[in-house]
Amino acid sequence: MLVVGELINASRKPIAEMIEAQDADAIKKVAREQRQAGADYIDVNAGIFVGKEADYLKWLVQNVQEVVDCPCCIDSPDPKAIEAALTVHRGVAMINSISLEKQRYDALLPVISGTDLKVVALCMSDDGMPETTDDRLKIAEKLINGLTRANIPLDNIYVDPLVQPVGTKDTFGIEFLNAVEAIMTGFAGVHTICGLSNISYGLPARKFLNQTFAVMAIAKGLDALIINPLDQRMMACITAAETLAGRDKYCTNYLKAYRKNKFDF
Repeated sequence: MLVVGELINASRKPIAEMIEAQDADAIKKVAREQRQAGADYIDVNAGIFVGKEADYLKWLVQNVQEVVDCPCCIDSPDPKAIEAALTVHRGVAMINSISLEKQRYDALLPVISGTDLKVVALCMSDDGMPETTDDRLKIAEKLINGLTRANIPLDNIYVDPLVQPVGTKDTFGIEFLNAVEAIMTGFAGVHTICGLSNISYGLPARKFLNQTFAVMAIAKGLDALIINPLDQRMMACITAAETLAGRDKYCTNYLKAYRKNKFDF
C-alpha cells in the first residue's frame, strides 16, 4: 500500500498559518512525523493562496525534502504552480491531479506528457461528479487512454474514483468500491488511490467510518491512500487488510508491525 501523507494542506488552518508565517521548522516537523509514521509521499498544498501558490509550493517542497527522504505529492490544478514546484523537487514527484474537466486537462497534460511523474487521475468531468460505477468507469477509461497516449506509463497512473459522502446518498460508498474493483480488474497495470475522508462527512465517529471504509476498499483492490498517517489505528487497519487480502507474503509486514507494537493503541 502506497501512503500519501495529507497533513500539509493549506485548507487546514494551522498549516495555512505556518505557510503565511514562513515557519519552516513547524512544516518540517509535520513532514518528519508523517514520514516516520509510514508515509511514502508527503502531500503539499498551498491552494488557498491565490497569486502566491507557486512560490509557497516551492517553499513547501524545499523544506519538506530537507528533512524527509521521500518525494512529494504536489497538490494543485494549476500547471504554473506545479512547474514551479518541480524546479526544486528531488526525485519522482506525484501530481495531484488531472481530471477530465477540459480546462484542467488541457492545461496540465503538456506538463506531465512524456515524463516519469506519477499522476493522480481524478474521475471528474465537465458533467460534474460521477455518481455510479459506470459513470466513473467511463471517465477513468478516457483519462487512462489520454494519459497513455501522452506517454505516461500505466504504472505511473493512479486513478481516483472520487469518494462522496455516504450521508448524502446511501449508494455512494458501494458505487465507489465497485468502481475500484472494476478499474483494477479492467485496466491491468494501473493503480487506484483516494482521499477517503469525504465518505464520513457530516456523520459522527468519522475516524471509525474512514478506517472501515479503507479496509473495504483494500479488499476491492485499492493500492494507494491519501490519509493522515498519524492515525495509528488507520495504519494498523491498512496493514491487517493487506494481509487478509493476500497482499503480504508470509504475513511479513503484519509480523513486523506487530513486533514494533503498531497494534497497541
